[in-house]
Formats: sequence, structure tokens, C-alpha cells
Amino acid sequence: MLDTVRDKLNRPLRDLRISVTDRCNFRCTYCMPREVFGHDFQFLPHDDLLTFEEITRLARIFIGHGVEKIRITGGEPLVRRDVEKLIEMLVRLDGLKDITLTTNGSLLARKAQALKDAGLKRVTVSLDSLDDEVFRSMNDVDFPVAKVLEGIEAARAVGLEPVKINMVVKRGVNESSILDMARYFHGTGCILRFIEYMDVGMTNGWRLDDVVSAAEIVSMVDEELPLEPVDPNYRGEVARRYRYKDGGGEIGIISSVTNTFCGDCTRARLSPEGQLYTCLFGTMGHDFRSLLRNGKSDEELSSFLYKVWSRRSDRYSELRAIQTTHLPKVEMSHIGG
Repeated sequence: MLDTVRDKLNRPLRDLRISVTDRCNFRCTYCMPREVFGHDFQFLPHDDLLTFEEITRLARIFIGHGVEKIRITGGEPLVRRDVEKLIEMLVRLDGLKDITLTTNGSLLARKAQALKDAGLKRVTVSLDSLDDEVFRSMNDVDFPVAKVLEGIEAARAVGLEPVKINMVVKRGVNESSILDMARYFHGTGCILRFIEYMDVGMTNGWRLDDVVSAAEIVSMVDEELPLEPVDPNYRGEVARRYRYKDGGGEIGIISSVTNTFCGDCTRARLSPEGQLYTCLFGTMGHDFRSLLRNGKSDEELSSFLYKVWSRRSDRYSELRAIQTTHLPKVEMSHIGG
């Protein structure tokens, strides 16, 4: 029986983002800068990661409290061996309405068919520029943009649609690519989403001056490809939607810096080692792995989840200030976006 839980601000739990690995084959400068995540960085040992069976068990419990949508993230989720087997297990869960995955696209051409066969519905691909020099510089492993575009086309070919494209915009780095991206994906059926550069984690050197605001982005696109706003698809949708007036599809803007959306946040994030974070900017996780591995029952796990969410009052983006931006926050590469 569904036991919907609400937090102190009356926000339900609807979305679960599951990070299956803290590893990534990119070193994007705004997420996993090489000077921190170098060759000697100690990633989680495999035994510390939740098994697919443990993840599926937790997902079933979360669905019992109202979760309808699961997103598989990382790190880069496609570097987790046999991740499609986890998707097969999750899609069988009663009550789950949607399952999707966010990837940097580097392995997508190779994996798209297996992901579709496993029951994955859609994919979101991170792509910060079509300019190969800019893109290689941002991913910092000299990975070519053409390979990501190949992955996007493979996803579309097998029916993982609509493909969403996430572009993190950082001033002085890739804002010149905004219009190129809009032109390229206009009319393709892909949904391009621009993301304001966020102060996630402690390693990306975030400064407010580096943020290109949602208003600037919309204005830039609208000047060449006229836009009009669209209502949200559902309560708690992160992106503000706009459609092209010529019928060429839509874009989204994720603006956690200049236009916060904490008031409708329905998302929880499960880290690779089983820590639950109730905010993207979380400073403390809640340990589910210990409960799992110490033989706790489903009822005990459910009770712990209910307690954690019902006490939640997170609204970091609404309270962002000098005294909070420097609190020790979990890295985005650890719990996904």
C-alpha cells in the first residue's frame, strides 16, 4: 500500500536519482577538475558500492513512499559494468512510471541498444559545446564532440526518445556555443536544456561572476529563434520550458542560481555507497547501506526513509548566501545532477 511521505514544506517524494558509480572517464572542469580527481584520487572500492540487488530493494521501498520516476546517474553510469542489468531489475518494479539515465555520451553508441532492450525509456546527454576545441577543453580528456553526437544519434535510432541535451553554461568558457547548440538541435526532436553554472560541491571554483543567467540565455536564443513560455509538465519540474514559435520543438532552462525551484523539489539522491541526500547541495547523507548489510527488514528501512524525508526542510538555493556557499557540500560527481 502506497504511504506517501511529505517533508516539512509539504513536498512529496516523487523522484529518486541513483548514482551507480563515483567514477567518470571525463574530467570536466566544472565537475571533476583534474587537479582534484587526478591519477592518485581514491575512488570507492567495488565492495563499497551498493549491489544491483540492494539498489532494487531500496527502490521498491522508495516507490512505496511515492517515488514514480528513477534516474540512473554517476559519475558516468555507463562505466558501471552491466548497468543494463540493473535497469532490467528496476523496470519490473510495480508502481514505477518512468526510468531514465544521464550520461556524458561517450559510451552511448556502444550501449544504446542494450539499454533500450533492458527497458530504459529515455536518456539525457551532457554536451557543453559543438565546438570541438571548446568541448575537448571542458571535458579535459581530449574526447571529440563527434563521438558524443554519434551516441545521441544511436539513442534516437533505437527509440530512447526524446533525447534531452544538457549544456552547462560558464561565462568566458562556452557561452559563445549557446546559439550553435540551439540551431543544431532545433527541429530534431531533441530537447536542449541550458543549465546555469552551479556551486555544487567544493572543487569547481564556483564564482557568481561565472554564471550566465537564464534571462541572458533566453534572450540570446529568442533573438534569432523566437520563443514562448510553456507550462511545466508536472509539479517540481526543474527546467523552465520554452517552445520555438516556428514549431521547431522546445528548450529548457535550469536556473538554480537566479530563479530557484526549491519550493517544488521532490527529488532524493542515493549515492553509490548508499548514502541518501535530500538536496543536491547536501552536506550530510543518511546511511542506508549499513541498514541493508546489518540485516534490517523492509519495514525498518521504510521507517528510516519516512523519518528522513518527513524531517526534510532543505532549500539551499533559496537561502544561498555567503555563509552557505562555503559549507562542505557533497560533489555533484558523487551523487549526479
